[in-house]
Amino acid sequence: MSPIVELNVGGEMYTTMLSTLKKHPGSKLAEMFSGQPKLRTDSEGRFFIDRPGTYFKYILEYLRSNQVPTQCIQDVYKEALFYDIEPLIKQLEDSPQIFGELVARKQFLARVPNYSENIELMIRIARAEAVASRRSSVIVCVVRTEEDAARCQDALNSLDMDKKSVVKFGPWKAAPSISDLLDCIQIDVEAKGYKISFQPHVAEKGFRFKSHDFFYKFLFTWW
Repeated sequence: MSPIVELNVGGEMYTTMLSTLKKHPGSKLAEMFSGQPKLRTDSEGRFFIDRPGTYFKYILEYLRSNQVPTQCIQDVYKEALFYDIEPLIKQLEDSPQIFGELVARKQFLARVPNYSENIELMIRIARAEAVASRRSSVIVCVVRTEEDAARCQDALNSLDMDKKSVVKFGPWKAAPSISDLLDCIQIDVEAKGYKISFQPHVAEKGFRFKSHDFFYKFLFTWW
């Protein structure tokens, strides 16, 4: 291979040294250019990588100068994982953005039973109710302690609606509050492309005590 390499990364064109791409021998990026090239070429003969080209410039800058990016941290982190550039991955994981997501938020959500499954269930319910509607709503029950879980179940037993349509989160053993979990739910649903908001759900009838102690209405807006 020529010591100078031309790349087409998702439609963005780059020119760099082969030694730059192979700087970290254990990485997937180095593997792409080791031995016989494993990549296809475009019509101009440039090696084609089917990844977002916008963020490859940050990967390349790190390989050239060891400069850790300060912009688009989350997206560059995804690309660093894809190219398996371990030193960059570790440095990005020390940044406030990634550290907060991986160590603080994700570790908290790992302590909330069936969190990811419940997010998907919320979306399925909302989509099922979206036919010929501008908005659809999903009722969520959030309980932080086992005692609250028992009270929530008592409320559900007296609830004047289909219990299967109520999505339950908790209980959990961690410092974050119910409002913190509600914010996480909104963040993760919106990350999937949905537009949502939430508010305490107060039923006019069907509860033995204040429904807003546990119940919240998430509103999906479709158009």
